[in-house]
Amino acid sequence: MAGFSIVNYVKASYDELVHKVTWPTWSELQNSTVVVGVATLLIALVVYVMDLSFQTIMEYIYSIFH
Repeated sequence: MAGFSIVNYVKASYDELVHKVTWPTWSELQNSTVVVGVATLLIALVVYVMDLSFQTIMEYIYSIFH
């Protein structure tokens, strides 16, 4: 690997993070956090309802054969 070094990699990474990356504003970050939180709660609720439904169905099936 000609010309490759860890030092060059770190310098290039730092340059990209400082000069090329567009970081979100505090307001954008807060809005994104709220969106992620709401989406997480909705997905958790859907999984809970599915789990409860399957549990009820399986208990009914087991009660038939018991």
